[in-house]
Amino acid sequence: MRKPLKIVKMREATRCVLAGEADYTAFNSINVPIFQNSAFEYNDMEEWIDVSLYRKPGDIYSRTTNPTVRAFEEKSAILEGAEDATACSSGMAAINNTLMCLLRPGDTAVAIKDSYGATYLHFAEILPGFGIKTKICETTDHEAIERSIKEGCKLVYLESPTNPTLKIVDIKRIAAAAKKAGALTVVDNTFATPINQNPLSLGADLVIHSATKFLGGHNDVVGGVVCGSAELIWKIFLWRNLCGGCLDANSAYLMMRGMKTLHLRIKQQNESAMHIAEFLQEHPKVTEVLYPGLTGHPGHDIASSQMRGFGGMLSFAIKGEFDALHRFLPLLKIIHKAANLGQVNSIAGPPATTSHVECTPEERAAAGIPETLIRLSVGVEDTQDLIDELKSALDHYDR
Repeated sequence: MRKPLKIVKMREATRCVLAGEADYTAFNSINVPIFQNSAFEYNDMEEWIDVSLYRKPGDIYSRTTNPTVRAFEEKSAILEGAEDATACSSGMAAINNTLMCLLRPGDTAVAIKDSYGATYLHFAEILPGFGIKTKICETTDHEAIERSIKEGCKLVYLESPTNPTLKIVDIKRIAAAAKKAGALTVVDNTFATPINQNPLSLGADLVIHSATKFLGGHNDVVGGVVCGSAELIWKIFLWRNLCGGCLDANSAYLMMRGMKTLHLRIKQQNESAMHIAEFLQEHPKVTEVLYPGLTGHPGHDIASSQMRGFGGMLSFAIKGEFDALHRFLPLLKIIHKAANLGQVNSIAGPPATTSHVECTPEERAAAGIPETLIRLSVGVEDTQDLIDELKSALDHYDR
């Protein structure tokens, strides 16, 4: 038994700061403490047994539950408009636990081609190895996705915007098709964040975040979270508990610390990313800009209908071959070169070393990812400083 969430009637920015925390403070503290405990003591045997068997809310062992982690779960669930949430040790742990919990040999799962590299490999290699059939569809071919769903499936897995090609999937349309076929819809909402998009309100059943990214936002913690109905989350929680991929209390504390400024950060990142995308599409050495906020983006209309902001992520390709990146990226000084995103710092990197490092060049090409594509996670630095740095690097990388 998990303590039910309270309905929090606050506006979004206030929820980011306060949601989920009131029941877990101690000694008049403002912040939820770090409950750095492996185990929790009980003098009453009957209560100990009831908590151990989930008949009563409480904490026994931090692999299972922990008050700091529970506060993070509640904040995440409230921001996504979910009944409940369960935290995992990383975003990929959240994805793997969800898929392995809900799918069995003989089941069929439908996924899209343009997903995070490790996610794609789950559907291309890992799940089939367990006897689970998978159908990987063209990301923006909604009719093809609907046909695959209609043929029969247990689960539909979406990502929108996608990593790193920023393609947009009509979540409401696909979720409706899945529901009609009796299938669950799972959406990776990492790029969008709960500030810009809430898939559950569009008909999805579960939402996954690599909380390492925008939720944490400070490049100092790794974690994941799954949000959804109390029934589904309970199943995934039990599976995660048995498999051991738990989030630790210190990481949960850092996640909540980051989420307090989520609303402010996303507001700035949305604005800066739009200005940077507009600048890049006018530069002669940029061959392609992928950002759903641009009116020329093929998914712009769908994004406008299901997102409140277009996000802090964009990708762009530069002229030349892969070796052009060896000359371009070192010219960036304000913008970090790393395999992360969603932070207060701007971060750039090619899919070959970030989102699709597990894939071969041929697999990246098949996914429509040019080798000169650069994924840019826009931080909260001054927008003009970022544009100036990008302009300088573009102007000089081939000299």
